[in-house]
Amino acid sequence: MKFFLDTAKLSEIKEAADLGLVDGVTTNPSLMAKEHIEDYPAHYVAICRAQPGDVSAEVIATDYDGIMREALQLARLHPQIVVKVPMIKDGLKAIRALSDEGIKTNCTLIFSAAQAMLAAKAGATYVSPFIGRLDDHAHDGMALIRQIRTIFDNYLIETQILAASIRHTLHVTQCMEAGADVATLPYSVVMGLLKHPLTDVGLAKFLADHTAATKK
Repeated sequence: MKFFLDTAKLSEIKEAADLGLVDGVTTNPSLMAKEHIEDYPAHYVAICRAQPGDVSAEVIATDYDGIMREALQLARLHPQIVVKVPMIKDGLKAIRALSDEGIKTNCTLIFSAAQAMLAAKAGATYVSPFIGRLDDHAHDGMALIRQIRTIFDNYLIETQILAASIRHTLHVTQCMEAGADVATLPYSVVMGLLKHPLTDVGLAKFLADHTAATKK
């Protein structure tokens, strides 16, 4: 499974890339605002240059003409750009048109298997089911990942399942078990995957034993 970093913070992206833990990046207007980014195009290019994978850049428009105008502008910024489009009727229409032009897309705000199938049929490169938000509303977000995986496998659909709205490290393990192609993670979750208390205990013991042995 590929790990994408869900952030607009360049320092986090560069650190994760140096560790070999990032295969791509997802962003959105909220993440950009959090980092006080004003020049979105320049920042998208900087993110592309900071790591080797796809970078999802989101359109703001919700009408077909506006989505297409923004999408083409974004796609021209860098070959790694993937245009993130919302799961709405005009969004699906734009995904089809962009796919026909060879432009990668990420259909976002997926909350049902039917929506995922529609996005795949429109030609989306990725579909992004929001598992954490489903959990927040007393639905099983991970069940949706498993359901989409089964359906896509049934019909040999190549669209990749990009698990989004991940809240904790258990979500990541569950996504791997469920067969998600990608999980997009906050930086804190990526760092959390590195840690286990028994690793810390074991390392402390090794170092203590080494110190004791070298004093003899």
